[in-house]
Amino acid sequence: PTHNNTIIITRLIHMDLWFLSFKAHAQPTEAETAVWNQVSAVLEEAHGILAELQSYNGAGQEIREAIQNPNDLQLQEKAWNAVCPLVAKLKRFYEFSLRLENALRSLLEALTSPPYAPMQHLEREQALAKQFAEILHFTLSFDELKMTNPAIQNDFSYYRRTISRNRLNNQQLEAENEVNNEMANRMSLFYAEATPMLKTLSNATTKFVSENKTLPIEDTTDCLSTMACVCRVMLETPEYRCRFTNTDTMLFCMRVMVGVIILYDHVHPVGAFAKTSKIDMKGCIKVLKEQPSNSVEGLLNALRYTTRHLNDDSTSKQIRALLQ
Repeated sequence: PTHNNTIIITRLIHMDLWFLSFKAHAQPTEAETAVWNQVSAVLEEAHGILAELQSYNGAGQEIREAIQNPNDLQLQEKAWNAVCPLVAKLKRFYEFSLRLENALRSLLEALTSPPYAPMQHLEREQALAKQFAEILHFTLSFDELKMTNPAIQNDFSYYRRTISRNRLNNQQLEAENEVNNEMANRMSLFYAEATPMLKTLSNATTKFVSENKTLPIEDTTDCLSTMACVCRVMLETPEYRCRFTNTDTMLFCMRVMVGVIILYDHVHPVGAFAKTSKIDMKGCIKVLKEQPSNSVEGLLNALRYTTRHLNDDSTSKQIRALLQ
C-alpha cells in the first residue's frame, strides 16, 4: 500500500481495532445499528453451529453394519434412525450459510458505500468491520472442521442412496418431508466443496461486485486488502503480537487474514497472487508458516484449494513454492 495507507493502517492498529482482542467490543454508531443488529443475530447463532459441528460424530458404525447385512431389516432401520437427525443438522448448517451470505452482503454494502473510501469506512465503522472479521473467523473455523470430518459426506450419501432405493420401491419416507429432493441436491453441491462456507462467501462477494456496477471494484478490493494488511502487520510485528493474550486471538487474526485474501482473489480481476496485487502474499504466507503446522495446515489448504488465481501464469514461482 501507499505511504498514506501505511499511516492509516498503523493508526487502525493503534486504535486497538476490530480483532486485536476478543474483548474489544466496538459499539455501533446510530448509522450502523440496523446492519449491526441483523449481523449480530447471525453471529449469535454461529457459536451454536460450530459447537454442533465440533460434536458431529456421524453414523459410520450403523451405516457399515447396514451395508454388510443388507437383508437384516433391523440394522437397516437402526442406520436410518441414526442418519435422519444428522441430516436434519446438515440441513440447518446449509440454511445457516444462506443467512451468513445475506449478512456478508449487508456488511459489504455498508463498508463500501459512497462517499467514503474503504479506509475511512474501516475507521468510521469499527463495529461493522469487527463483525466482518468475525464472519470470516466463523467461516474458516467451520470449513476446517468440515474438512477433517469425512462422516458428513458419508452420512449424506447414505441418506440419498436410501431415499433413491425406497423411491424405486414406491416407498415414501417421512424424512423426505424435511429434506426434499431439491433441497438434497442443493445440500449435495454445498457439502461437495472442500470449504463450503468460504465458497458461499466468495460467490456472494463476486455477485455483490457484479451487481453493483456503479461501485468501483477497488472499493471492495481495497477494503479487503487493508484488512489483510492489518492482520499481517499485527502478526509479524513483535510489538503488536505481544499484545495477543492467547493463541485463540492469534488464530482469529490468521483466519481473518486468509478469509479476506480468498475473497480478494475471487473478486479482483488479476487476483491476490499477481505482482500488482495490493496484498503482500509472500509476507502473509510466511507469517502463517511461522506458526505450529497443526494450527495453520487448514488455512494453508484453504489458500491452496479455495483461491482462483494461485495457478495463473502471473503467480511467481516463489509464492507457489511457499504453498507446496
